[in-house]
Amino acid sequence: MKIGLVTARYATALFELARDKGAIAQVEADIGRLPKELANGELFDARVAPEAKRKRIEALASTAHPLFASFLHLCFLKRRLQVLRELPDAFRRCVLADRGAVEGVVESPRPLGPGELAELQVSVKSVLGKEVLLEQRANPGLIAGVRVLVDNRLIDQSVLGRLEGLERRLRTARVQ
Repeated sequence: MKIGLVTARYATALFELARDKGAIAQVEADIGRLPKELANGELFDARVAPEAKRKRIEALASTAHPLFASFLHLCFLKRRLQVLRELPDAFRRCVLADRGAVEGVVESPRPLGPGELAELQVSVKSVLGKEVLLEQRANPGLIAGVRVLVDNRLIDQSVLGRLEGLERRLRTARVQ
């Protein structure tokens, strides 16, 4: 998921404060509850009165870690509630970056087994030098092989990718 610049900055600031206070796990747990709490979308609806939004934020903050409660109030006061939509993904990226890890997506024509996925993670780790957490997606159009997108890099070892590369080379080759 693409994360906006403002959300990335807010998430980074929250992460750094949580790390300094030793509260990363508690804040991460609170953030993990956000998607369920925000599912109805009333905090983002312009037709909802600010007072109703404030009450909703206070209800969320009442069960949260004090650091995250302050963050929720700040977002409300600065009229940055839209940050909360992307916050779970942005905060997760901060946690992974702190561990020296990245998330990625692996596409394959069939679901990979746990052993195959682990082997692929080790291979990608050796290329990138970082721990890699891969999410699987099925793409029957690849025919065979895998396509891995991680850390803004595409590693295409699929038959479809190789055929496309061959087609490009044939189209640009000079005929003598």
